[in-house]
Amino acid sequence: MNRIPHLIGAVSLALFSISVMAAEALPQPQRVFADRNGGASAAVKLAALRYAAFWNTGDPRYVELALDPDFLDSTLPEGRRQGTAGPLQASQTFRAAVPDLKVEVADMVLAADRVALRLHFTGHFSGRFGEIQGSGQPVDFQAFDLYRVKNGRIAENWHLEDNLSLLKQLGALKP
Repeated sequence: MNRIPHLIGAVSLALFSISVMAAEALPQPQRVFADRNGGASAAVKLAALRYAAFWNTGDPRYVELALDPDFLDSTLPEGRRQGTAGPLQASQTFRAAVPDLKVEVADMVLAADRVALRLHFTGHFSGRFGEIQGSGQPVDFQAFDLYRVKNGRIAENWHLEDNLSLLKQLGALKP
């Protein structure tokens, strides 16, 4: 009977350790700006950081944590599927070209149920992009995302990537 409180304590400690490890895996923004009233919740920030962790690692578990099941990409690129399948497809395709892809959250702006991010992507083009084989050249480009968060998950996304710089670095466009 005395073992039950000890067991509960051990399980609680293990769960706490796992949550701390997960929090440490999330990219941390270099700068955060929030509305004066503090209207954005911690859940809005967490959803954005979980989605950044997905792009940083390619781990699909972050998509489940970050995106609403009815996720809507309002700036859906041609050929990408709507819903959570779209980011999973995009990550898999891009990681085939840039396996060591990393993302830094340069700026985060929080207001009510919205969060805007300025993202900085880096890596090395050592895989394939369409018909082009990389030779390890550096990849360095920026992106801007705006999310609407509902119930702690991103329900809608608008995004712009510096695809011109990226395509030049990949050799798909001549400078």
